[in-house]
Amino acid sequence: MKFLDNFKKPKFWRLFINFAIPFFLFVIVFSLLINSFSDIFSGNFSEVNKTNFAEGRYKAFFAPKIVLSLVYGFYMANKNIKSEYKKG
Repeated sequence: MKFLDNFKKPKFWRLFINFAIPFFLFVIVFSLLINSFSDIFSGNFSEVNKTNFAEGRYKAFFAPKIVLSLVYGFYMANKNIKSEYKKG
């Protein structure tokens, strides 16, 4: 089955969402912990906002994570839908 043929299947999109959204949330939490660990656990959320999101920094924070999540979601959905067709 070709990758582009899988786009037409609703099961592919369900798998894509099941992989992409949790991965995106995990990467967000992990990045915030790496970038602002001490500020998060001290409760200084204004500093977390200033470090990661203020003055347009949110674009640089979210853009690579969205792209990475999309790539991961497409890859995993395609991989799992192929393995289902091999079984049956």
